[in-house]
Amino acid sequence: MTLVKVRREDHLWWVGLDRPAKHNALDQAMVTELTAVLDEARREPCILIVHSTTPGMFAAGADIAELRDRDADAALLAINAGLFERLEAHRWPTIALVDGPAFGGGCELALACDLRIASPAARFAQPELSLGIIAGAGANWRLPQLVGLATARRMLYAGARLNADEALAAGLVDEVADSGEDLPERGRALATTIAERSWRALELTKLALRSTRPATTTFDLAAQALLFESDDKQARMTAFLERRKR
Repeated sequence: MTLVKVRREDHLWWVGLDRPAKHNALDQAMVTELTAVLDEARREPCILIVHSTTPGMFAAGADIAELRDRDADAALLAINAGLFERLEAHRWPTIALVDGPAFGGGCELALACDLRIASPAARFAQPELSLGIIAGAGANWRLPQLVGLATARRMLYAGARLNADEALAAGLVDEVADSGEDLPERGRALATTIAERSWRALELTKLALRSTRPATTTFDLAAQALLFESDDKQARMTAFLERRKR
């Protein structure tokens, strides 16, 4: 694997996003590698710790250059949404360590994990509507489930960004580390505590908790397919890429 680095430490699997030149933007290649990791991780009890191999960076979102070229058929494939569904369905708990921006698909990646620990540099945002699409990979229901409708509306409608302390107060993250350097140790401590419990009981508890979640994925796929074909989406994403190039 070239975009995802996996390191095993007893029952802890460190799953490192390793695409620093693109701020860990999720493209098809990274999704494919992450899917392969999830397939392998299902075979034996393990806690997944999703993080970035680059300090000060989590995931800037989906790869806009690739996203701009996706059409309705690609939307219905649920490329990112499908990955996050599989991550949420991992048999045992998962933890996201967020250091730096977690925007768009990066925020949805963190939301798909069971627990989130942030560094003081963490930032969370869902800017999809400014690009002519919706947050169609889980934020429409995972976000309000965690932070409530009022904060979810501000983040989705207005693109409001939450810093680490605001995310903690809103319930988006479970704890804030003292620094980015302290983040891995905080993740290790939490994962080790969880790994001391019964693996079968953990698995069954995850199933019980998942049974209460809403299911809006079908609507999200249909809405995203409609938006992916729009001229507005093409124009907005092209403008975004041109601004970034300048």
